[in-house]
Amino acid sequence: VQLQASGGGLGQTGGSLSLSCAASGRIASLNGMGWYRQAPGKKREVVARITSGGTFFYRDSVKGRFTISGDALKMMIYLQMNSLKPEDTAVYFCNYYDNKDHIDYYGQGTQVTVSS
Repeated sequence: VQLQASGGGLGQTGGSLSLSCAASGRIASLNGMGWYRQAPGKKREVVARITSGGTFFYRDSVKGRFTISGDALKMMIYLQMNSLKPEDTAVYFCNYYDNKDHIDYYGQGTQVTVSS
């Protein structure tokens, strides 16, 4: 499984940024894919994901601001981040959870920095 994330960068409070992730390898569908983030000195946390059942999950702090979506034909997922806050600053990781073999896969991180 290979996950290639892109996007992010520097944004302003109240602004928008977007992330993309291209998946390849042994992934049957977008179910189980999502986004995590890790801020300096903090644990990695889930941001948004497409559950194994195909529903969308968001952590409370991003609900109403972030939107996860996907394109199954391209095997890509996206994260649209609106109304950015400085506390959204982190390295964002694309993730795939293999529900069959119980393995977490992460792509390389992409930095998101929100200036106040």
